[in-house]
Amino acid sequence: MKKALALILAILMLVSVLCACQNADQPSNDPQSPSESNAPGKEDTPTITLTWFDKNTGEAFTDPVAEVIKEKTGINIEIQQPTGDPNEKLVLMMTGDTLPDVVLMDRRSDIVNQYIEAGALIPLDDLIEQYGPNIKEMYGEVLNLSRYSDGHTYYLNNWYDLDPTPDRAINIRMDLLKELGYGEKAEKGEPFSQDEFVAMLKAFKEKYPTIDGQETIPFALNGEYMETVLSTFRGMYGMKNYYETEDHQLLFSVRDPQYLDMVTFINSLYRDGLLDREWAITKADAFSEKLASGRVFAANGGTPSDVNGLFIQDEGEDTDKQFYMFKVVADGVDPNKTTYSPRSSLGWDAIGITKANKYPEETIKLFDFLASEEGQYLLMWGVEGKDWTIENGVHVPNEKTIPGFREDWGAYSKETGIRKWSWFVKNGYGSDGTPYDLVTKYDLDAVASHALISMAGSVWDTAPYDNVSPTSGTPEALAEQKCNDIIDQYFAQMVYAQSEDEVKALYNDMMSELEANDAAAVEKIYTENYQAHLKLWN
Repeated sequence: MKKALALILAILMLVSVLCACQNADQPSNDPQSPSESNAPGKEDTPTITLTWFDKNTGEAFTDPVAEVIKEKTGINIEIQQPTGDPNEKLVLMMTGDTLPDVVLMDRRSDIVNQYIEAGALIPLDDLIEQYGPNIKEMYGEVLNLSRYSDGHTYYLNNWYDLDPTPDRAINIRMDLLKELGYGEKAEKGEPFSQDEFVAMLKAFKEKYPTIDGQETIPFALNGEYMETVLSTFRGMYGMKNYYETEDHQLLFSVRDPQYLDMVTFINSLYRDGLLDREWAITKADAFSEKLASGRVFAANGGTPSDVNGLFIQDEGEDTDKQFYMFKVVADGVDPNKTTYSPRSSLGWDAIGITKANKYPEETIKLFDFLASEEGQYLLMWGVEGKDWTIENGVHVPNEKTIPGFREDWGAYSKETGIRKWSWFVKNGYGSDGTPYDLVTKYDLDAVASHALISMAGSVWDTAPYDNVSPTSGTPEALAEQKCNDIIDQYFAQMVYAQSEDEVKALYNDMMSELEANDAAAVEKIYTENYQAHLKLWN
C-alpha cells in the first residue's frame, strides 16, 4: 500500500510540473499583463485600434490601402470626423476630456496652440529621436521650423515642404496671343512686361470689340475671391502679404512703397476700358461663364482648368484655345523676384498624439512608416502590383489609375484608397524622380507643363509669416479685422476712381483711417510674433 501510494503521488507531481510548463508557453489572457502584444507588426498578437480625428474625412478605414497599413503595422484606425465645424468639435473634445488618440487639425488655426497650452498634445521630440528615423530624414528642417515657443515639437506637418507648382498667374488665351503676334514668346513661356500686357489688351479690344454680339472683356477678375485677386497683382510687383522693413518690422501690405503704384495701375486698366467693369461683383460662377463664352482675353488668379476643359471638349485635346499661365512683370521688377504663388513649406495640417493615447511608441512607429517614402507611395499611389509597379527602378502607375481619377475622382479614390488618407504628405519628388502626389503631378497636361516654365521662380514661402496675427477674441484681433475691412473697401474705391489724383487722395484717406483704428497696435503684434519666429528658428 505504501509503495502504491508513493507511486501515485509521484505521478501526480509529474503531471503538475508538465502542466505548469505547458501553461508557461501560452500567452497571458490577462488584459493588464505586460507583453510585446502592443508592438505593431506582430501577427500573433491583437491589433491595436487608434481613434483618429481627421477634419478632412469621415470614411471607414477599410479600403485596399488601409488594409496594407493594418497588415504592415498591426494597427487599425477608427476615423472620427465632425458633422459641423471641426474646430468646435476639437474644443469640445478638449474641454470635455474625450480626446481621441490622434488629431489632425488646421495648422494655421488657433486651435493648435490651444491644444498645446492645455497639455492635450504630448511632445514628440524623444519619440521621434528613438523611433522616427524616416520622420527625421523626410521632414529635415521642417521639424525645427515647427517647434513651439518652448522648443518642443508637438505635431507633424501635413502637405509640407514648398510645393513648386505655381497656383496663381495672369492667365491669357494662347490662340489669341499667337493671333496678336506674341506667339513665339508665349510658347517659350517668357514673361511679359507691364507695357506689353497693356498693349495686347488694347489690341484685343480693338480687333474684337464684340464676339457673338456681346461686348468683349480684355481682362476679367473673380470678385468672389478678392484675396486671390490681390495676391496675383502683388505678384506682379514682388510684394508679399505683409510689408517687411529692413529692421524686420512687419506691417500691413498697404504700407509697401509699391502698393500705390499697383493700385494706380489697376485703376488705369479700368479707366481705359480694359478691366471688366463688373469685376467687384462678379461671383465665381459668373466669372467662369464669362471665360467660357470666348470673349475674355486674360484673367487674374488660378488656372481656370474647368473652362479649359470645356474648350478641349469643343476643339480637341491639342487646341490652343486655352488659358495659359504667364508672368506679367511690373516696371522695375526682376522677373525672378515676382511673388505670384504664396505657399507655406509648413503645410496645411498638424497631426499630433494626444495625452489620451495609451500607445505613444506604437503610434509614432505608425507615423514613421506613413511618413517614409514607402508610406508616401502607398498613401498617394496605392498598392504595389495592383495600382503601380517598378519599371527600370521607377514608379509607374497602371493603365487604369490616371484615367480612373479623371473620370470620377471621388469614386476611384474610395475604390482604391489612393489619396484617400492624405497624412504626412510631402510635396515634391521621391528618390526615383517621380512625384509623391501621383494624381496632380505625374501626368501633366500642356497648360500645367508650360506653367512650370513660365512661372518658374514665382513661388515663395509664407512660413515665416504664418500665425503672426493677434489671438482671436482680443481687442487687437478685432482691430485687425476692422483694418482689413477698411483696406478691402478702399481697394475697390481706388480701382473705380475717375482719375489718378483721386486714387492718391483715397489712398491717403485709407492710411488715416487705419491709424485711427489701431493699425499700429496690430502691427506691433505682427512684428513681435514674426521676430519670435526668427529667434526660435535661429
